[in-house]
Amino acid sequence: MTAQQSSPAQSAAPQDIRVGVIGVGRMGADHVERIARRTKGARVSVVSDYLRETAEKVSATAPGSRVVDTWQEVVAAEDVDAVLIASPGQFHREQVLACIAAGKPVLCEKPLAMNPSDAYDVVLAEREAGHPVVSLGFMRRFDAGYGELKDALEAGDLGTPLLLNCKHRNADVLPGFTDTHMVYDSAVHEIDAISFFLEEPAVSVQTVMPRSTEKAPEGLHDPLLFLFRTASGTVVTDELWVSTDAGYEVRTELVGSLGAATIGQESGLVTTQQADGRWGGTVPADFRPRFAAAYDAEVQAWIAAVADGSNVAPRSATAWDGYVAAAMCEAAEQSLTADGPVEVTLLEQPA
Repeated sequence: MTAQQSSPAQSAAPQDIRVGVIGVGRMGADHVERIARRTKGARVSVVSDYLRETAEKVSATAPGSRVVDTWQEVVAAEDVDAVLIASPGQFHREQVLACIAAGKPVLCEKPLAMNPSDAYDVVLAEREAGHPVVSLGFMRRFDAGYGELKDALEAGDLGTPLLLNCKHRNADVLPGFTDTHMVYDSAVHEIDAISFFLEEPAVSVQTVMPRSTEKAPEGLHDPLLFLFRTASGTVVTDELWVSTDAGYEVRTELVGSLGAATIGQESGLVTTQQADGRWGGTVPADFRPRFAAAYDAEVQAWIAAVADGSNVAPRSATAWDGYVAAAMCEAAEQSLTADGPVEVTLLEQPA
């Protein structure tokens, strides 16, 4: 059944896209609430989670939805036109491949896969399908500030990009958070920003480790700095500090040959972070309130793309973007223990 079709047995309007959601933990539950309450032209029809009790609880918040036992049932369901994947990352490759095989558009939370080889398998499978199917959930691409900076770059207002300076700060992290998590859970967003803003991947990455704050969990270098370079010569810095005891901040500055622009810093406010955990300004506690509007815009744009048959919204991250991010993350992980820059290796992009 295509995204444009609707069963007469369903009470929703014929144009509504029926979304199956795989994984309804914190992020998946947020998406169910988003689709049920704030997304036009869509409704949640089927929900699954490895904890049946969790799935039933979340399904109860989405009128007309039902619960199934396995993610395979979600993909195969006749009352599912498109699939949103919010399960743990180790399952994404297999689940996305199943959606491609079923011909159902899919919005998958990052990562696309756990390594570049598996991510490239998805790229090839989509290429064999002959049409776009996969959108990847790098929601910052739909943030208003990100959009404004992207527009300025495309208009040539800033000239040639010279430097892209990124800052990513968290109040705290979960127990067991390591330098490797710093790459795959935190820096991955700035890594995708390289492709989004500069329209080219990094060709090398180097880790710079300052002395750590005394608040850093044992075994974690915090703060940490990644230094990326692109083939055209743009340098990207990514400063990560994840145990601030304050709030969640994401800032990006683009320095171009004609000027510089910064997003993520509230106008007229100075954010002060203090040793006792107090903070000033309007810094949100975590990523969800900071990027709530971006998540809403991302899902709405995806639904619109599914409805018009293009399946992937303009500016959305694609399967190829997911592969590129995986390759850059792998190099960044290697750079944690390397003496000097590590080369980013990419396979050829299929036509």
